[in-house]
Order: sequence, then C-alpha cells, then structure tokens
Amino acid sequence: MLTIGKLGKAAGVKVPTIRYYEQIGLLAAPERSNGNQRLYPKAALHRLTFIRHARELGFPLDAIRELLDLADHPEQPCAAADAVARRQLTAVEARLARLTALKTELERMIEQCAGGSAAECRVLESIGDHALCSTDHPRIP
Repeated sequence: MLTIGKLGKAAGVKVPTIRYYEQIGLLAAPERSNGNQRLYPKAALHRLTFIRHARELGFPLDAIRELLDLADHPEQPCAAADAVARRQLTAVEARLARLTALKTELERMIEQCAGGSAAECRVLESIGDHALCSTDHPRIP
C-alpha cells in the first residue's frame, strides 16, 4: 500500500492532482488508515501512470475516461481505443496547422519591423490591429 505522497512521487504526479482524479472518478477512492491517511494499492500506481502519460500525449479527460474503461474491460475490441487515438491525432493535426499559421504570421511581423522606435514598430501595429495580419489565425487554446 502506498500513501498519497509516495504514489505521487512514484507516478510523477502532484498530490492535488491525485485528489482531483479521485474527485472526478478517474481514480477510485482509496482505503484509509486508522489515522485517516489515504492508502493506495499498487494497481493505483499503474492507473495513475497511465493517466499521466495520456495527459502528456494531450488526451482530454473524457478521452482518458474512455481509454480507462476499455483497459478495465479487456474483452472489448481494440477498435474503440483506436478511434479515441484517431480523434486525438486529428486534434493534434488541427492544432499544428493553427500553430504553423501563427508562426508564419509572427515571422512576417518580425520581418516587417524596421527596428526604429516603438511608435513605428510593425510588431506593435500588427498586434494592435488584426486587419494588418496576412492570415486569419485563430486563438490557440
């Protein structure tokens, strides 16, 4: 059995994050010691590591919930996990396209800057007036 601190350290996750994952149901509520300390089984470490890695890959919590449900029911077809991963790939590709457009716009603004005073700065002008941008770049969440 692991305390919340040892679980967090072993999984590379902060204690408040573990509590949050319990609160939203990604981690089961642990047993408690006589002193009311949380005590986690070794399986919780595997689950928490899975969640952390999925977050590092950018999966939203709802997708992680789907993946955990599939992992909890290994008789289900893998196609469902593939579908979740494909949705994430599509989201990553869309984000990359938006980031590429922003990169292009920032490079253009910097190139047009003559290096004079702030009053004549093309970077400041472009940021202040979206109409001066060459692309309609969306906000990156």
